[in-house]
Amino acid sequence: MTTIAEMPAGFADKVLSAQSTFRSVMDAMARPGSVQRVAASAGTPAGMMRGAAAIALTLFDHDTPIWLDAAMSATPDVARWLKFHASAPVVADSSIASFALIGDAAKLPALERFAFGSSEYPDRSTTLILQVDSLTQGPAFELKGPGIDGSALLQAMIKPRDLFDRLSINEVLFPRGIDVVLVHDDAIVAIPRTTRLIASGV
Repeated sequence: MTTIAEMPAGFADKVLSAQSTFRSVMDAMARPGSVQRVAASAGTPAGMMRGAAAIALTLFDHDTPIWLDAAMSATPDVARWLKFHASAPVVADSSIASFALIGDAAKLPALERFAFGSSEYPDRSTTLILQVDSLTQGPAFELKGPGIDGSALLQAMIKPRDLFDRLSINEVLFPRGIDVVLVHDDAIVAIPRTTRLIASGV
């Protein structure tokens, strides 16, 4: 276990780095399937990619319960880093989490374990942050939905392989549902609940 002195740093410039990362996340959400880069740099605890760490430092706070999968919970360092830098509470119950950090996406739990929000408050759902193997290589996924002109092609190595099949539940639940941010190193891709898979090259 790392001590406070040994803990990876947060943003060097909290305001500018958070603003830059927030813009990257908003651009990703506005243009689903497009690869955006997180320019801000921060220290990362073992098992957490740079993009995921920057998102955590930008979006997490004391009012956002966080759920960690087994990979992220393998050591206490991730939870301690989140608490120290973002004051974010880590919870054991995934159904009340505002965000879920998934280090081993192949073992993503059933989506029913997370919060879908309510008709009155659809924003009270869980946003999944999935670390993946690549966002520039691998099978091609053709996507459509708001923010996409016609269709968008995403080439990525995504696990679980049936992720888009699972996310089809969003169509039934809308405006409730699950939003997803895919992360590889400093690259991110957003899959909002309004995005649909047209075809897959798998």
